[in-house]
Amino acid sequence: MDHLRIENIELFKVPPRWLFVKVTTKSGIVGWGEPVVEGRADTVAACVQELQPYLIGRTANQIEDIWQVLYRGGFYRGGPILMSALSGIDQALWDIKGKALNVPVYELLGGSVRDRMKMYCWIGGDNPDVILEQAQQRVSQGYQAFKMNATGPMEWVSSIKEVKSVASNIKLLREEFGNTIDIGLDFHGRVHKPMVKRLIDELAPYEPLFIEEPVLSENSQVLKHIYSYSSIPIATGERMFSRWDFKEILHEGVVDIIQPDLSHAGGISEVRRIAAMAEAYDVAIAPHCPLGPISLASALHLDFASPNAIIQESSLGIHYNEGFDILDYVDNPEVFNVKDGYLELLTKPGLGIEINEKKLNEAKKIGHNWKNPIWRNKDGSFTEW
Repeated sequence: MDHLRIENIELFKVPPRWLFVKVTTKSGIVGWGEPVVEGRADTVAACVQELQPYLIGRTANQIEDIWQVLYRGGFYRGGPILMSALSGIDQALWDIKGKALNVPVYELLGGSVRDRMKMYCWIGGDNPDVILEQAQQRVSQGYQAFKMNATGPMEWVSSIKEVKSVASNIKLLREEFGNTIDIGLDFHGRVHKPMVKRLIDELAPYEPLFIEEPVLSENSQVLKHIYSYSSIPIATGERMFSRWDFKEILHEGVVDIIQPDLSHAGGISEVRRIAAMAEAYDVAIAPHCPLGPISLASALHLDFASPNAIIQESSLGIHYNEGFDILDYVDNPEVFNVKDGYLELLTKPGLGIEINEKKLNEAKKIGHNWKNPIWRNKDGSFTEW
């Protein structure tokens, strides 16, 4: 496997808020990955650079051994920065192996269990003025499922006025579309324990597909107080970074859908293990993906090979993508076309997307310094975004 020896690693920090990694082998086969934490791109880039000595000269074919070395070899392990750096590298290695063997990545994971994947995308749940317009646009693009923020800024214990306002957007969508579309609601970790049940009471009549991150992942012990309260499926996991982070909530039986991110939770290798672990607990997986085309392609290969994958997030048109979108750096954007709510099986070798490096180099000159907003309550205290 000398021809797959890793010879070069290059990073591309490009707008709107992404970081790509290019791994090149001796034979010229290139793999692409997306190692980034939103708002911490430079920190993750530094971590990738620190990991290079463990990679240069290794054969890219040894994906699992490289994963173990990068995860365990530094003594300290886990967390968003290391795991996101590892995730992008892992994606690139799977891309290389698929291209070397001339098969899509899901074939290396045991083959596809479905012919197409149900998709959803974001609409702007913070602003009722544009929600119907955005929903109609997404329907015209082929989507039949959406996700939106359930709330804006929330106090630890919010006023009844704020509580009564949370259902206004999903109510508009139900009045317009009836039950012909699915609507996921993202609490985004903005809500604290005292408010979750009251908000569920307001939202339940409009039958959301799921409630995402009803509390912050560090407060996951609260889920046991929420889980039995409503029949609405509970989803969480975008801020969990390994199978060890998911282990307790799966064992406790307090989640219906897990949402690991292929660019944060150890890449294809680790999320494949997380998905299998969730299947053993009869829990579904719906990978988190508000990022770019490489992260999305990686998630789709995981979905195609995982029987408990139910729906896939796409960042097409998401509010973060100002000026640049997921199709802008891809030479075969048709692979992300959605028809009747589904995306067809990817068929090209590796991750199945062709990255336009010329556009990347031009965009790299622009770069980005994306940071999430800092929100404050009316009294000036910090509140979750």
